[in-house]
Amino acid sequence: QVQLVESGGGLVQAGGSLRLSCAASGRIFSTLAVGWFRQAPGKEREFVAAISWSGDSTYVYADSVKGRFTISRDDAKNTVYLQMNSLKPEDTAAYYCAAGSAYSGSYYDSGRYKYWGQGTQVTVSS
Repeated sequence: QVQLVESGGGLVQAGGSLRLSCAASGRIFSTLAVGWFRQAPGKEREFVAAISWSGDSTYVYADSVKGRFTISRDDAKNTVYLQMNSLKPEDTAAYYCAAGSAYSGSYYDSGRYKYWGQGTQVTVSS
């Protein structure tokens, strides 16, 4: 079993930066792909970014965040990070990290991910 806890959300002005963390329990974390998703009020959950398991080097980003967000992982700390720069008001949402199969399914598909955190709120003011 894997438990995920997000942190690092908050209120920031447009153009600012935040770094989200996803801390995991469980010894299998390094064998799992990890994704970040977000959901704004009244909207569906959407894919943000994903990183492959530690034995691979695949990074995937939504077009809306490409060039502004960077995903990384530190398996020694069982933690995945999402560095968010040049934030825009449209980035305002609850952000969730999720962990799932290293090999099966699309990184963009929430169905790939078995384990989910509770979320952390990001609010970007204009």
